[in-house]
Amino acid sequence: MEYHWILLCVSLCFTFHPGDTKPTITPAGAYVVVSLNAPLELQCQGEKAMQWQREERPKVRGETKVDGKSTLYIPKAHPAHMGRYICLEETSQERASIYIYVKDPDNPFRKSMVSNILSREGDSASIPCLATDPSLENLQLKTCSSKALASGLHFSPSLEQGIIIHNTQKSYEGCYVCTGRLKETNVRSHDYHLTVRPVPVAPPVIMMQAPKRVILIRDESLYLTCNTTNVNGNIKLKWVAPLGSQPAKVDGSSRILTENFTQARSATLHIAAVRIQDTGRYQCEAENEKGVSTQSVWLDVFEKGFMYSNPVNNGTIQVRAGESLLLSVSIEAYPMPRSASWSFMGRGLHNTSDHVITTRSHEYTYSSELKLVRLKMSEGGVYTFQASNGDASVNHTFTIFVISKPEIVSHEGPVDGQVRCVAEGFPAPQITWYYCEQPYARCSQQVNATQEEQNVITVTLFSPLFGKTEVESRVNISRGRFSTLECVATVEGEQAFTLFSISERTISHDLFSPLLIGSVSAACILCLILIVLFYKYMQKPKYQIQWKVIEGIHGNNYVYIDPTQLPYDHQWEFPRKNLRFGKTLGSGAFGKVVEATAYGLANEDSMMTVAVKMLKSSAHSTEKEALMSELKVLIYLGNHINIVNLLGACTVGGPTLVITEYCCFGDLLNFLRRKRESFICFKLEEDCHYRNIMLQREMAGDSLNGYMTMRPSAAGKPSSSSSSEKRRSLREGKQTSHKHNPLVLKHSSPYVEEDSESEMFDEDSLSLDTEDLLSFSYQVAKGMEFLTSKNCIHRDLAARNILLTQGRVAKICDFGLARDINTDSNYVVKGNARLPVKWMSPESIFECVYTFESDVWSYGILLWEIFSLGNSPYPGMPVDAKFYKLIKEGYRMDAPEFAPSEMYQIMRSCWDADPLNRPPFRKVVERIEQQLSDTTKHIYLNFSSRVPVMPRGREESSTHSMASQPFNSAGNNSPPSRPLLLHHEVFLEGTEPFRVQRV
Repeated sequence: MEYHWILLCVSLCFTFHPGDTKPTITPAGAYVVVSLNAPLELQCQGEKAMQWQREERPKVRGETKVDGKSTLYIPKAHPAHMGRYICLEETSQERASIYIYVKDPDNPFRKSMVSNILSREGDSASIPCLATDPSLENLQLKTCSSKALASGLHFSPSLEQGIIIHNTQKSYEGCYVCTGRLKETNVRSHDYHLTVRPVPVAPPVIMMQAPKRVILIRDESLYLTCNTTNVNGNIKLKWVAPLGSQPAKVDGSSRILTENFTQARSATLHIAAVRIQDTGRYQCEAENEKGVSTQSVWLDVFEKGFMYSNPVNNGTIQVRAGESLLLSVSIEAYPMPRSASWSFMGRGLHNTSDHVITTRSHEYTYSSELKLVRLKMSEGGVYTFQASNGDASVNHTFTIFVISKPEIVSHEGPVDGQVRCVAEGFPAPQITWYYCEQPYARCSQQVNATQEEQNVITVTLFSPLFGKTEVESRVNISRGRFSTLECVATVEGEQAFTLFSISERTISHDLFSPLLIGSVSAACILCLILIVLFYKYMQKPKYQIQWKVIEGIHGNNYVYIDPTQLPYDHQWEFPRKNLRFGKTLGSGAFGKVVEATAYGLANEDSMMTVAVKMLKSSAHSTEKEALMSELKVLIYLGNHINIVNLLGACTVGGPTLVITEYCCFGDLLNFLRRKRESFICFKLEEDCHYRNIMLQREMAGDSLNGYMTMRPSAAGKPSSSSSSEKRRSLREGKQTSHKHNPLVLKHSSPYVEEDSESEMFDEDSLSLDTEDLLSFSYQVAKGMEFLTSKNCIHRDLAARNILLTQGRVAKICDFGLARDINTDSNYVVKGNARLPVKWMSPESIFECVYTFESDVWSYGILLWEIFSLGNSPYPGMPVDAKFYKLIKEGYRMDAPEFAPSEMYQIMRSCWDADPLNRPPFRKVVERIEQQLSDTTKHIYLNFSSRVPVMPRGREESSTHSMASQPFNSAGNNSPPSRPLLLHHEVFLEGTEPFRVQRV
């Protein structure tokens, strides 16, 4: 029993510790409320020494300690004394706490010296709006402007801690206030401004201003710069040099970018004079809160410059005549070559269409290519590439042998029992002889032919290092039973041959017999006559298509597609019997354009007025080929609203006929001149109407302007508003019935029987205004933009080559077939050709160069024609030496009278002396489009964006052909079949009943 008491005492000793008792605070409770300026006394009782603390502060003023009791006395309490006070036993660290409110009747929230709150993105932000009265209710956070809080913002209210905003984001930045309700009154704190500092989400990205490898020569300077950015300023950037390198100077800079206050840092490593020992890897390191990123540069230091080359081709190359060859050399060099050139047999080569030289450089690599286009026999030889940078040089030689077909250059016999055959080619031709019994037949292709090998003597007459080798072979006739002997020359599988009739006998020739002399004289006279006739024939102008399609561009040289090599799709074929010809629309030296009615073009019951191009009966084969080429080019181009589109063709069973759209208003030039009298000018005011009182003014002296005098229009002319409304109505086709709109065949109506001429006359009678001129300019620019996208150069862009149809739609065409340039004053003799000099760019006039940019120049002249209402350019100035001199010196025409300033600026930019500074048609379209009214834009959009509808009977062919591909080479293009007929609305000129079946 005694042992039980002993064990109980021991256990009590171990379980009872006086220091473990929790301190006691007087007054008791969770908090104490003290009035402003009232005294505050707090007592803490414990087993051992006690100490007062205030939140994170280790000591508090006014504390006294006596025998395990600590008293805190504050004689005058104010809001700064608010907070949680902690009583701590120093030995056991046991603690108790109490919160003190200092009630301030004038301030429901404690005034804080902090008004700007800074927080990191993703952290919690504390708004220190502490309540001075514990009875404050409904503590909330609001924006200063009373707007809704940012999406996703969550907060926790506390009278003791204020407002805690969780997971702060950049979008939370702004001004906030704390609000609550105290004694039935709404109260609020002062404003707090929250700023959230962004935190990076990944290690920094380093951007180097140097290549991965840097090459320098000893004593040159090294500058290496790396840049990085960070969402805040907590980022480090430095360079690490390789071991053994000399100390380098590193300059750093920092700036704040305007975008989201992003911090940008850069560090530049500088070595004034590098040494060989400085070779190695230099590493840039950037560090932020998410990690470290590195980028390195390898430095090679050499004693002097170097140049290493690597030819892409072998040194000796054989190529067939007519084929193209590309010679390439790649060089690694430092410094880069100061001079680099190609030469042929010691003569320097320049960039031409036959020898295209292309150079490229990247960092320390330099490459040069020489393209030999369609090699000729004379171009076989030694081609050398040389380059030098001052410290080193390279020299590469290519030996080119051009393989040519064999050719029999002469043959004699049989004479005195022997025949002779001379052939040339490269390599040296191999000559073989064959006997056969069949007269005048190729013995080598006969089964029973006999090859002669014994009585043959072969000698090389001429064997140059480069070029054709000439070989002579003789054979004695020893086989009397054969009647034919064949000489065959072979080079690389190619053959040439000639036949001898060995039954012939030698005859003597008296070269001085009267009969021979007379025959030779007659032959010479006949040849002379033929030469004169041929010269006269060649002097005649030949019809050729002006439009040129580009196959490729090599430097400043254009390679054109031969239109004769383009394919002809027979789906365009139209029955010749379905055409009924009418009046002649235009006639020229080579052909004419005739108005015709086509039956069954849209469907079997339809009829349509079309324009048909045809040659005159006296046309030669070259003109026929040119017309066929024009047909193929139109097929290749496809359809566009602003070019005269192809509808069909007749190429079999008679002369070639090209069927195109019929444009009822003729060419733009005559249309403008016809409308001068009724032109309405909107240059000054909306109610200021002008019209011409003088259709033409003769120029005197050297005057350079040719504008017509204007005056206010006479009374009784239709107002601009009514005229514009009528024009807009006719263009948009918004009449209520087909009776008032017979020009448009709707697919929803099975029959239309009204006359279309009345509406055409109504539209033609409308006046012309500035908006029309802008519309013409815009449409032509759109058409030229389309031609440019098809790699097509027009070469004769002028108002006379623009046609107009219903709705005043402008269409680009080539009207050269139906124009006699010999009598047209716009075409001036230059050399042996007639050219539209006043429309041509300087490079076309003086260098015979036609490019997209030369078309832009011509377009500027066309704009001048439009806004002068059809005046001839450079009025009063003949095309002579003075004209050419003025063009070279930069003379340009003044603004036409009716041109807005912006349009004249477009003209001036089109006439820039440097072709590369002229705007492309895409830019011209954008600039004119800004000046068009919304109505004109809407009308043009309606015309150009109609959805294709397949005509009856051509669904399969059209479906196949609509999947056209971009043109790459001859024979790889499939434009849509009958493109103009694949629209909802088909514009017809006929007056007879017809029907369109809805598909």
